Amino acid sequence: MSQEALIVVDMQRDFMPGGALPVPEGDKIIPKVNECIKKFQKRGALIVATRDWHPENHISFKERGGPWPKHCVQNTPGAEFVVEIPENAVVISKATEPDKEAYSGFEGTELDEILRKNGVERVYVCGVATEYCVKATAMDALKLGYETYVIVDAIKGIDPEGEKRALEELQKAGAKLIECENL
Repeated sequence: MSQEALIVVDMQRDFMPGGALPVPEGDKIIPKVNECIKKFQKRGALIVATRDWHPENHISFKERGGPWPKHCVQNTPGAEFVVEIPENAVVISKATEPDKEAYSGFEGTELDEILRKNGVERVYVCGVATEYCVKATAMDALKLGYETYVIVDAIKGIDPEGEKRALEELQKAGAKLIECENL
C-alpha cells in the first residue's frame, strides 16, 4: 500500500484574525485541521507542516515593494503554529531567503525529497490561504505526480469567489476534493 501524507499549510498566528496578514475567519478551521491531524496520526501517515519563515527584510514585504505587510518573520510570535503539530511532524520552512518568494511548500524546500524518501504517493492538503499557498502547494504536488486531495472543510480562503476559482482550477488539474469526515 502506498504511503500517504497530510500537508498542513501555513496555520500560523499571523494568518489568523488579529495577525499581520489575516485570512478572514481563518481561526474557524483550527478545530477541523486538528481533527484531520489526529486522524492521520492514527493512520501512521506522515504529517508535514509548512510555514512562512521570512527574514526581517523579505522581498514580499511592502517595505521592499512587495504586496504584503510584514508577516511570519522567523522566530516571532506571528510565525508560531496555531494548530497541534505533532512532535514527529516534518516542518517545512519556506520563503526563507530575503530575495525569493515562495507560496508552495515545495518551492525551494526539500518537501518532495522527504515525501519520496518516505514512499508517499498520496497527499492531502489543508490550511490557509486557499487561493495562495494551499493552491500552490496542491498544484505542485500534482505536477510532481502525487495523487492529491484538498480537504475542503479544513481550508480557508481570502474571499469566497477566489476560493471557488482556486478549487475549480485544482479540480481541473486533477486534485480531488474531500471532507475531513470522509478520510
